[in-house]
Amino acid sequence: MNPIIAITIGDPAGIGPEVTAKALGHDEVWACCRPLVVGDAGVMRRAAALVGCPAGLHAVSDPTEARYDPAAPDVLDLANVDAAVQPGVVSAAAGRASAAYIERAVELARKGQVAAIATGPINKAALKAARIPYIGHTEMIAELLDSPPVTTMLATEGLRVVHVTRHVALADVAKAITRENVLATVRLTDAGLRQMGIAQPRIAVAALNPHGGDEGLMGREEIVAIGPAVEEARAEGIAATGPIPADSVFFRAIRGEFDVVVAMFHDQGHIPIKTHGFERSITVTLGLPIIRTSVDHGTAFDIAWKGVASAESMVAAIRLAAELVEGAGG
Repeated sequence: MNPIIAITIGDPAGIGPEVTAKALGHDEVWACCRPLVVGDAGVMRRAAALVGCPAGLHAVSDPTEARYDPAAPDVLDLANVDAAVQPGVVSAAAGRASAAYIERAVELARKGQVAAIATGPINKAALKAARIPYIGHTEMIAELLDSPPVTTMLATEGLRVVHVTRHVALADVAKAITRENVLATVRLTDAGLRQMGIAQPRIAVAALNPHGGDEGLMGREEIVAIGPAVEEARAEGIAATGPIPADSVFFRAIRGEFDVVVAMFHDQGHIPIKTHGFERSITVTLGLPIIRTSVDHGTAFDIAWKGVASAESMVAAIRLAAELVEGAGG
């Protein structure tokens, strides 16, 4: 039978509920998995009515009650959103609800009741308002699972990117580019892509500075950190290449020279991914003991609950979660 994929709806004030509802109307979702929405049934009913699909919803309190009927998709109902939560508005109530969906989905995956998780977008300001001590999904899920170091891979058609640093101020990035941090990211990337079925991942490692530092004229991170990390990775049998100037490495990856690019900081990797395939881009957390994919967009409060948000990223995240389960022998 197709794997059960838990789908969290994200922040209920954002576009997560409506893109989830739209995704449930796609035949390819039902062809690859048995979707179990984790959220609030009342919110999902409103979202389904807004976008006109699917026809109905089946609220359950336990996964064993799910029927996996495309005409009435199952929602594991946490019933935790106050009616006062307003679309497109940051609120502590929405932040608490979105965290609860993640916690429940992780619990289901840990117990083996679902094969993987595909997550909708959460809002950092809402989490902060709710005093949830995490900056995002990756950090929260890793701590819930008491996981070893993890990292996030962004992917769209023809391009994959992993970051050495993510939510770090640009002024602090250079201090975090150490041989140890770069090497750890390359190792996680290699192991993650092997788990996805790539026997010998070709890993391009981006430079931090313009022109790769110009032999130290514009920065020494390539000489003292990035280059040595690449050499050590190669000595371990990892097919790593770099440092490669960031103004060419992504083009070379899209052209097919590499399976993945290790970027040094958030925007260095996010900009090419979102330029190359914004609506289709997704994320995968590497290093977790469970499979977790996610949409690669935010809560989009400016268009939330208007019915116009694209579900392409959510469909792609669900589909990849199912493919990873199959690849892992699930």
